[in-house]
Amino acid sequence: VQLQASGGGLVQAGGSLRLSCAASGRTVSGRTFGRLTMGWFRQAPEKEREFVAAISWSDDSTIYADSVKGRFTIVRDNAKNTVYLQMNSLKPEDTAVYYCASRGGWVSPRSDEYGYWGQGTQVTVSS
Repeated sequence: VQLQASGGGLVQAGGSLRLSCAASGRTVSGRTFGRLTMGWFRQAPEKEREFVAAISWSDDSTIYADSVKGRFTIVRDNAKNTVYLQMNSLKPEDTAVYYCASRGGWVSPRSDEYGYWGQGTQVTVSS
């Protein structure tokens, strides 16, 4: 499956952005978007990639990193094969390249459990 992330940009602290991740194709096991758990991860300069949020394919259950709870919301639109990350009350520490990823199992915060990755979109939050 191919994942295309978009929507990043430069925003002032306290502002909002909505990231999109459009999926196409199938996994090697034949799964399409509607049967894929989708996740968002981010990586700041000189830091390791970290989990942000994920949403299940089966019941739309979600999990979030503590650092973004109450500010970020992940939703999916199966009709459009797209997952979104609504980011509100942005802080300078949210600055990073944001990646979307997919897996066939349940929601997980572990990046090594996601087999497909998009190319990343830059989010920069100025103070």
